[in-house]
Amino acid sequence: MRCCVIIPARIGSARLPRKMLLAETGKPLVVHTFEAARRARLPQAVLVATDSEEIARAVRRFGGQAVLTSPTCPSGTDRVAQVAQKLPQFDLVVNLQGDEPEMNPRYIDQVVELAGK
Repeated sequence: MRCCVIIPARIGSARLPRKMLLAETGKPLVVHTFEAARRARLPQAVLVATDSEEIARAVRRFGGQAVLTSPTCPSGTDRVAQVAQKLPQFDLVVNLQGDEPEMNPRYIDQVVELAGK
């Protein structure tokens, strides 16, 4: 089973604008989440789906791949779906929220394993 993790990340968070770009540790929050997802063994790809060129540049600066989405997507799930529609080579898409920098990569692998059963 071919799997891709897609991380939705928008610039205009209602509670904390620009949250994905906060970089108290030297790296933006979304980059920490991307790196955690990349440590999973089973996904073949990890992408950030964003409405912001600024977020995309930050992800790319740290070696990640970002795809720009419509700024009118009402939710992160819609943002993930918009990108997933362009990726027919994947059988499974895992939606990992951008503010989950402490996600254990083993949990992503477990989701992929369970989906393959």
